[in-house]
Amino acid sequence: MDIHKSLYQTEDVPQDMVDRRVEVVARLKSLEELAAPLISFLQNPSLINELKSDKQYNLQMLLDRYQIGPEQIEALYQYAKFQFECGNYSGAADFLYQYRALCTNNERSLNAFWGKLAAEILMQNWDVALEEQNRLREIIDAKNFSSPLNQLQSRIWLMHWSLFIFFNHDSGRSGIIDLFLYDRYLNAIQTNAPHLLRYLATALIINKKRRPQLKELIKVIQQEQYSYKDPITEFLQCLFVNYDFDGAQQKLRECEDVILNDPFLGKRVEEGNFSTVPLRDEFFENARLFIFETYCRIHQCIDIGMLAEKLNMNYDEAERWIVNLVRNAKLDAKIDSKSGTVVMEPNHLNVYEQIIESTKALSIRTYKYANLVLESAQSPAA
Repeated sequence: MDIHKSLYQTEDVPQDMVDRRVEVVARLKSLEELAAPLISFLQNPSLINELKSDKQYNLQMLLDRYQIGPEQIEALYQYAKFQFECGNYSGAADFLYQYRALCTNNERSLNAFWGKLAAEILMQNWDVALEEQNRLREIIDAKNFSSPLNQLQSRIWLMHWSLFIFFNHDSGRSGIIDLFLYDRYLNAIQTNAPHLLRYLATALIINKKRRPQLKELIKVIQQEQYSYKDPITEFLQCLFVNYDFDGAQQKLRECEDVILNDPFLGKRVEEGNFSTVPLRDEFFENARLFIFETYCRIHQCIDIGMLAEKLNMNYDEAERWIVNLVRNAKLDAKIDSKSGTVVMEPNHLNVYEQIIESTKALSIRTYKYANLVLESAQSPAA
């Protein structure tokens, strides 16, 4: 009603809003009266100490001493849900937490966990929300669902809700990798939510410490390329599967629009009169590093001008960027400013040499395995 008055600059409101308000207030009063005895008990610190870890004991004690039975406990759940719907997320979170300590119905308890998680996300209590998410994950993984499809759906819901936490919590970038790459959850992504690969790919690109796990993601991207792809997943495929540097360069340009228009990746930070997207800058820095490192592993002498074009930078920016990269990273390279080239030291194998060496090792292992098979086949006859 207040929004309507503000929007249309009038004191008149539609009658259906007035009627709806009467219904809401009546429902609120009814739930307050039903849940009042239990709420009074839970708000008394001395009485709270009487509760124990045994739910059955607590239920019997509440009924015998305070005449609080299943009806009042159910009213507490409905009251918490109503508070949530009215936008009182703090009250809803507190009541749902207390309800879980008394609830013996597994399905209703699971609903309370979801409600508590939603309330913490809406209040932006990211530390508490992460704890609730981890508890909910344990329940989903351990619970005996009526069908595997229900368990799959719960995992997919959890991953979607977790995006709010992972892209706002300090440790979220590692957390999303741990959750999404866990085999059960990775299977759920491939089965019914391949669009979540965008967020996993972004997290692995910007997280240098988790670089070794990129290979696992690239395999999944290859498998799912016909059911889902976007510029971020295509960038990785161009670079690490096809070694298509022109294609990777084109996809990197398209990634900017994807990031800026994504509600999680494009989160803006206001700094004075300026607005920045920190994740975009970090993404492009690491993506360019991927291009440079991959290109250097294939070529020994690299023209800075050509590399600048592939990195979507001008010549001077590219030269400064490469100088800092060689200085700070573990790259055996020298920059020849006169010829405008980067010369890689030949103390490591390039891609073609690595393929040759791997093939040699493969033939040796195959020979050994063949001998073992022959020996095991001949041993019974002997």
